[in-house]
Amino acid sequence: MRSISQTHTKSGGLDVFRLIAAVIIIAIHTSPLESFNQDADFFLTRILSRIAVPFFFMVTGQFVVSDIIRKKTGHGRKTLTGGKDISDSRNISKLTAYIKKIALIYAAAIIIYIPIGIYAGHYNNLSVAKVLKMLIFDGTFYHLWYFSACIIGCILIFTLSRFMSLTAMTAVFAVLYIIGLFGDSYFGVIKNIPAIETVYDWLFNIFSYTRNGLFFAPFFLLMGVWMRRLHLRLRHKACVSGFIISLCAMTAEGFALHLNHMQRHDSMYFMLIPTMFFLYQLLLQWRLTQKPAFRPLSAAVYVIHPAVIIAVRAVAKPLHLSPILVENSLVHFLAVTMLSFLTAFLFVYFISGSSNPLKRGKIKPPRNTASPAVHMPTDDGRTRAWIELDRAALAKNVYFLQSLIPNGELMPAVKADAYGHGAVIISKELNKLGINSFCVACADEAVELRKNGIKGDILILGYTSPHDFYLLRRYNLIQTVVDYEYACRLNQYGKPIRVHLGIDTGMHRLGIRSEDTDEILKFFSLSENSASGFKNLKTEGIFTHLSADDSLYPAQQAFTANQVLELKKLIDTLKSYEIDIPKVHLLSSYGLLNYPQLAGDYARVGIALYGVLSSKDDTELWQDSLTPVLSLKARISSVRTLHKGECAGYSMAFTAHREMKISALTIGYADGLPRNLSNGGGYVLINGKRAPIIGLICMDQTIVDVSAIEDVKAGDIAVIIGKSGDMTIKAAELAENSGTITNELLSRLGKRLKRIAV
Repeated sequence: MRSISQTHTKSGGLDVFRLIAAVIIIAIHTSPLESFNQDADFFLTRILSRIAVPFFFMVTGQFVVSDIIRKKTGHGRKTLTGGKDISDSRNISKLTAYIKKIALIYAAAIIIYIPIGIYAGHYNNLSVAKVLKMLIFDGTFYHLWYFSACIIGCILIFTLSRFMSLTAMTAVFAVLYIIGLFGDSYFGVIKNIPAIETVYDWLFNIFSYTRNGLFFAPFFLLMGVWMRRLHLRLRHKACVSGFIISLCAMTAEGFALHLNHMQRHDSMYFMLIPTMFFLYQLLLQWRLTQKPAFRPLSAAVYVIHPAVIIAVRAVAKPLHLSPILVENSLVHFLAVTMLSFLTAFLFVYFISGSSNPLKRGKIKPPRNTASPAVHMPTDDGRTRAWIELDRAALAKNVYFLQSLIPNGELMPAVKADAYGHGAVIISKELNKLGINSFCVACADEAVELRKNGIKGDILILGYTSPHDFYLLRRYNLIQTVVDYEYACRLNQYGKPIRVHLGIDTGMHRLGIRSEDTDEILKFFSLSENSASGFKNLKTEGIFTHLSADDSLYPAQQAFTANQVLELKKLIDTLKSYEIDIPKVHLLSSYGLLNYPQLAGDYARVGIALYGVLSSKDDTELWQDSLTPVLSLKARISSVRTLHKGECAGYSMAFTAHREMKISALTIGYADGLPRNLSNGGGYVLINGKRAPIIGLICMDQTIVDVSAIEDVKAGDIAVIIGKSGDMTIKAAELAENSGTITNELLSRLGKRLKRIAV
């Protein structure tokens, strides 16, 4: 079986290229090669560097605009509700939130550059028309047009998506792009046609350039949308060849226009479109972990760098360094780049706080102080065996996983006592981090969380007995609809119950079959066989479970694709009735890592949240992004000599072939230590060295060989999972040695082990 380690492509290339694009934009405004060769500088700053801004628009299109476009349903189809598609309100909310964010950055940047603009005379003879022109199209400083263009482009796409398909919109914006071309690089063509030139002269009274939110931004925003919708992945060689050929063609196009004095400006080329297509495909194939901290940094560099250019020139003059720092264009570029990144980093870190990725969105940084209710020192010598939970590791994992679903929420699986970590203590930490949705296996687990003060939604993934339906209302829980008959019993309870509708797309474990649309429509009061439907069930979510998403072996990929298709067909059917689609979720840990593009409103992360994966290979693959949360430790209760020929433990399973020093540990199979690690099947760490397990593991104790370890004494700590000195035992390694998966090993850790957050 091929694991994700062989095939998974992480999308961190986009994050890394954000910084590269920021450097490219600095190059545009500093002309690094101007002192050496005019043609080389023209190629660098007026051709090659033109990929930077379209790249930023495409990223916005992929991760933002894709989620605000209204997806058209069939025309002329009569709905049974008679109501409008109120999913628009959700899209409007997303659009409004994004515009507010961009507008805030735009406003802050305007304020920063007002003094410079006044000094430079940009604001002389202002009129209302000129102010509107600057704010809406040109930007109040030369590089700030990007923000207004982004806002206009998003509004245009959202508005047209209410009436047009994605293909039709693409055609419209392609025409606008072509119109923009003739006001930009191809201006020399229309100058020979007086009637058309007059139209463009009139347009230039409204805006100074056609590389704006009408003619430039929308097309590349939609290209980003297409990248997400198509999930197209070309072969690497095809992408490299396509990019090189397109860039060469764009270079020829740019120099031809330049040498013939055709250009009014030089931001728009015909060949920029295929160049960006192949470049973006290459970046999607770049095997890097995501670097979310690069996002605010690149934005800050973009905003700040013109001020740094002015500062460098202002400082260089009185210090008589202008010949080096200004007149030498390459040194000038390098100085501006380094100072821009330094200033941006300090700004992000100290002012906005965005350099701490945990402050992004709803995810909050962990508190530095431990909760007295759960914290205790690990070296007081009183605890026989315990689990240490690393708060910082949990926070890091939360942020990384959240970064894979930027427009959705994590719904951590804290079932099975949070995979042995301790459901209450883990959920409390997650609440502190801003997580407010959880899923568990049964009502008892959910009630335990509520009784311990856990806030937010709690989804029960499994069966709840009708005798316990009252718990669903008493503790404000959400119940999964495990099949149609169960839905009937829930409805017959006679009181409103919150539910998520489980859909069986191929796992055949729980849920209503995806093809049973009449039964599913009943949850939305649309069944042709029932006027009322399930009036007592408040359907807040709809989900399925992917059964083969842990592998990218072709057969498993095909099976997963079919499951996704089945859910999509069902969603499309519901939309055709103008149903307001509830929250949709289908990914668990491996699904989110392996198919992040399929992320819905929630991701039910389980094992990955705790910094490990099911197998040793997969855990090692993701070790740069996921950090283990759990360490398992025990005390040494005694140290003694075992003479040659003596037996240790039950059943005479171990006989010493030499004189040995052995220790008894205060942990056994009742604590979750697998018994098949007995007699050399496993080892522990003491003082940074291996101590092999000898004899049979007992219910409460385990014997280890410490002959090769110095200064071992009663009360010392033995590490079963975790780090000791320079050595580490990973949970996945322990699971592999005992013939199981990490999930099972951790879930079986005993209740009597104390959980300690550190």
